[in-house]
Amino acid sequence: MWRTAIIRATGAIRSPTRTIISAPFRHYSSGSSNSSPSTVVNSTILRSLKEHYTEVSKMAPPPKVSPPAEFTVVKGALESGGPVLKRAYGDEEISISVMRMVNILPGVDPAEIDADDEINQLFLHADVSKPGQDYVLHFLCGLYPDALGIHSVSLRHKQETSGLLEAPSKYNGPSFEALDDRMRDAFHGYIEERGINDSLFPFLQAWLYVKDHRSLMHWFKSVGTCVKISK
Repeated sequence: MWRTAIIRATGAIRSPTRTIISAPFRHYSSGSSNSSPSTVVNSTILRSLKEHYTEVSKMAPPPKVSPPAEFTVVKGALESGGPVLKRAYGDEEISISVMRMVNILPGVDPAEIDADDEINQLFLHADVSKPGQDYVLHFLCGLYPDALGIHSVSLRHKQETSGLLEAPSKYNGPSFEALDDRMRDAFHGYIEERGINDSLFPFLQAWLYVKDHRSLMHWFKSVGTCVKISK
């Protein structure tokens, strides 16, 4: 129930153009000389938003999942777009950020993606930083229930690591696929040693469920507030 409702609701929010085009416009009649069409429309929106808000608020959250023992959850991560997990590895700091793959790949229509594929395909951003260095080693990976694959390895300035979608200011380096097998295997071993592997999937998947739920609740409430105060 939780998974299906969140996927359907967030899918509708992610694809407003598709929803608007497919839904016919209805002409509302006030039914009373004392009520303007605008008032009737606003009341309809507010009533629907309240019903959806109530329904989503009653959804039971998924079972609590803890991250691998060496990682800690970043405080306030649910309210930000930054790192979700951090850990120390020697003198290094490892930070992990995550988003659904469907949310970042251009040209992907969520309506055409199987629900299980959508929730089981995550983009993982892993930054490895050392004290005294201005740049971090940034890994962009595809994370799945039973596998993790590296898409790219790049250097990013520490000031560029606060947001997932910021374009790096320096050369990204060669395509990961252009590297020889030995170097690719070495990079996989490098992040594996630091605990960056598919063991992160259960926690990050559950964490995204909770974040989606909070975002959806906030959307219903914020839209209702805007409609209510409009003149």
